[in-house]
Amino acid sequence: MSVAPLAVEVICVFCLAAYLLHKYGNIRRQHVLVTLATLVAWYFSMIIIFILPLDVSTTFYRICLGSIQPPVTPAAVLSPTTNATPHTNQSYTDAPSNVTGNDDQPLVRRDALFDTPTCQVPWSYVQEHVLPNMWHVVYWTSQILTWLILPFMQSYATSGDFTIQGKIKTALIENAIYYGSYLLIFGALLIYVAARPDLQIDGPRLKMIGITASNTWGLFLLVLLLGYGLVEVPRKCWTSSNREQLLAYTRFQVAKLSTDKSDAEETLEDVLEEVSKASEAVRYNHPHRKYMDTILRKVPEDMQGRLNRGMDDYEDYPDGRAASIPSGKDLVALHRKTIRAVTSQHRTQIQWDILMERAFGLEDIAESEKCADRRFRSTFPQHYTGILKHVCTPTVEWYWKCLVRPWVLKVLTVILAVFSFVVIWSEVTFFNKKPVLSLFAIFINVAAKNYDYFYIELASCLTITYLCVCVYFTVFRIRIFNYYYIAPYHQTDSNSLLFSGMLLCRLTPPLCLNFLGMIHLDKHVTGNEDQEIESAFTSIMGHMDVISFLSDGFYIYYPILVIVVALGTFFSVGNRCLGLLGFQQFIGDDDMTSDLIEEGKEMIKREKRKRQRVEDGEARRKSWRDRYGTTKDRASSLQNRDASDSDSGRGSMKSGALYGKAKYSRVKDKDDSAQVELLKDSEPLDYDDSLAENEEFDRAKYTRSQAGRSSRQATGSRWTGGRGYGSQAPPKGLFDDV
Repeated sequence: MSVAPLAVEVICVFCLAAYLLHKYGNIRRQHVLVTLATLVAWYFSMIIIFILPLDVSTTFYRICLGSIQPPVTPAAVLSPTTNATPHTNQSYTDAPSNVTGNDDQPLVRRDALFDTPTCQVPWSYVQEHVLPNMWHVVYWTSQILTWLILPFMQSYATSGDFTIQGKIKTALIENAIYYGSYLLIFGALLIYVAARPDLQIDGPRLKMIGITASNTWGLFLLVLLLGYGLVEVPRKCWTSSNREQLLAYTRFQVAKLSTDKSDAEETLEDVLEEVSKASEAVRYNHPHRKYMDTILRKVPEDMQGRLNRGMDDYEDYPDGRAASIPSGKDLVALHRKTIRAVTSQHRTQIQWDILMERAFGLEDIAESEKCADRRFRSTFPQHYTGILKHVCTPTVEWYWKCLVRPWVLKVLTVILAVFSFVVIWSEVTFFNKKPVLSLFAIFINVAAKNYDYFYIELASCLTITYLCVCVYFTVFRIRIFNYYYIAPYHQTDSNSLLFSGMLLCRLTPPLCLNFLGMIHLDKHVTGNEDQEIESAFTSIMGHMDVISFLSDGFYIYYPILVIVVALGTFFSVGNRCLGLLGFQQFIGDDDMTSDLIEEGKEMIKREKRKRQRVEDGEARRKSWRDRYGTTKDRASSLQNRDASDSDSGRGSMKSGALYGKAKYSRVKDKDDSAQVELLKDSEPLDYDDSLAENEEFDRAKYTRSQAGRSSRQATGSRWTGGRGYGSQAPPKGLFDDV
């Protein structure tokens, strides 16, 4: 038997988790513990998603072995636990009657599923003890992360205290309510078990109660999120295929986000004003100055110039000022307020930039569709390098964005809609075992009967992945979780990374357990007593028989509510109710929606003009530097020219005295010398937009100045010390002739 497929999947899943963390997180700026905890949380959650299909195929193989008739005459038996290594499509023609999947549990026949005396070994088959040991490590590590470590790290990171003890105390207090929800469920279940005379509380039962409490919390939230995502994910895909509708929705989001962005900026301005006053009060010689410096380091770099740091050592505290100095608690509250304000402003700015990029792209598509030459024209073109430069041409880009991509999204919408219908149907019928109504159970059983283990693993992996996409799409879509966001290009903050890892670890195990129930591999959910073989994941998760009202009622019938949530989402019941209450929701036939769409359209126009002015200014400055060089280069050339003029003047005076001929000479000007000295010590100027807009005038002015200098030298006119000799007037300003 080979562990190569398992090892390859484990390595590939780790690489996928590391790549996603690198794409969305900022490893250089965020703390190493945040990076490590998020990586472990994402990795172990993805392990469950991608390794569970191997567990499913192995379970069906073990069920097949249990259904084989014992041979009439003794024969050589090849057992899957011998030293022989099985290969793909290998068959076992003989098997003993006492082949077992576990040490204490014999396998039984399942003639309804397997009607042949041969069992083909799955291509990814591993020894029976490998997967249980892996599930032990993965499950309990993820539970410790989601219930203890990650929530504590979230509160610790956002705490305003300046000491480790203070941060820990604040984190424990903030998580008291969070831990209370779990302890409440655990305590209620513990009381229920203790009240039953036929049950005794021991170590295994306490562990089962803990697992039940975690799964109950996760399943309760899972059904609500899944019902919304199963409808909204296909709808989102369909909206993306309709450019006009997507552009209208994007404009609506821009107008809606502009309010949050303005509020976040105003809040940050108010907080910075408080920080500046506190920094002015707490000066360099105060004991709390080190705390004040910690607060100042949390302020963005582009805003620190407006703060008064209170580092003037020649100023001391005047009489009566000590009363206005903030206390330690005041600084803790100010520190926490600063962290939240900076995080909120950064979040809204990132979301604003993403929406603007999307809006610009959609408007470019609308303009390019009108082009007869079928070449894509972008307002802010993306410069490709390497082979993409030859592949992503304007013509190819036009065909993809304007012609092919909408149809691909429409076909994908149909596929996702069918998938969502199959999931909803299986959720509301998986508890019925005769006849089997769950479509996933029917498809998986047909594949198992034909020994198509690769199809079993592929279908299981795609199904679990789609369920996860629907759930996590809902988490980062609904308004209540708008504080957290996932943004590419290293723009996701540490708090959002920890939150995403916490939800992955919490929702993935109950989601996979629900999937095993839909394919009828959990007999305690389906009530199939004939099934003695169960997956390794189910054996680790255990069963809820110790709490009968959960195992026989909640876990079976509660998932039926997914169809109620799905219907409400399909008819936009929630959005219409929120719209009636005054909340801004995207409803096509609503006056408020139309007004917000027009407002967002104007905002996009202003933002586009602003960015175009910035790009034009950069282009003009680059052209100016390429043509005339920097300020230092012009100052150096001016100094060299003046030095050469001075040398030529002295040479002319000497030659005139020697030969007795009158020669005119240019006397070096004091203002000119001062000008050259200042330019020599100056730094390169950073031209702003106002200078960039008047560069043509400055260029003509510089040319006239040089022409005037040449004409004075040609006519012999000169001026010294501000007094003119001849008709040429001196410059009025120090830098007029530069």
